[in-house]
Amino acid sequence: MSLLFSYCLYLSFFFFLLLNVTPSFSTRTVPTIASDTLKKIEAFFYARSDSYAAARKSEYIHHSFTLHGIQHYVYFPEKPRWVRMKPMTLTYAISNDNLINYLSLSDIQHVFKRAFSRWASVIPVSFMEINDYGFADIKIGFYSGDHGDGEPFDGVLGILAHSFSPVSGRLHLDAAERWAVDFRKEKSMVAVDLESVAVHEIGHLLGLGHSLVKEAVMYPSLKPRDRKIDLHLDDIEGVQALYGSNPNYTVSDLSESYISTNVAVDFKSNRPSTWANIILVLIMIFLCMYY
Repeated sequence: MSLLFSYCLYLSFFFFLLLNVTPSFSTRTVPTIASDTLKKIEAFFYARSDSYAAARKSEYIHHSFTLHGIQHYVYFPEKPRWVRMKPMTLTYAISNDNLINYLSLSDIQHVFKRAFSRWASVIPVSFMEINDYGFADIKIGFYSGDHGDGEPFDGVLGILAHSFSPVSGRLHLDAAERWAVDFRKEKSMVAVDLESVAVHEIGHLLGLGHSLVKEAVMYPSLKPRDRKIDLHLDDIEGVQALYGSNPNYTVSDLSESYISTNVAVDFKSNRPSTWANIILVLIMIFLCMYY
């Protein structure tokens, strides 16, 4: 096999993956399209692939997680967590100075109340909203671009939000996104479900890293117009290993879905069919061989 043919095969395979990968946008890192594609290419050509690619590190956000035994959930280095007198109560506040004009404060408050309650239902920690932003344990706000924490946002899609390990308590959402609290009313095809991202980021605030389980809320990516709000067993086991179990929680609770007024609308990309992509790749290989 000539070097030129090998190179053409490599490019053809890359082209095929690029056309067939599903759009997926990370809540903390750059879009997973490129990283997932490169991982597949590496696995094909070098017979190896890491569990997931590590993004850039910062003083507070760590991506080089260590697997916890044989479980899928992961923690921040040194497993930081909140330590308070029991029963533990953490306060949170939403910044009145950093909101978005098309969602009411009341709607945002209801979303976060539901998101916090999901975690509180499985661990002996309660969450209480207060008005004093400066004294809150957890501080929530919408920000654009470079907003002073060393983790600038990048506009529509890509980085949706980020939060910091305990006990920093900062949860920042990208104000450039089109945030939705009800997909029946929000028609944008790039709309992002606020509650899904809130549940995910609260997991980080509690000390959880990204999960390797795609069904878990701590999985690191979310598609536009997707809704993922129910805690997976992997999420629950991970957070309970840090804080213990809520005495009122039972595993049977997992089978009971939370009631939601939202109806998710699938995001569909306008890309060619798989067979069309295969034909295009074969044409590219043919051209490389004879030209």
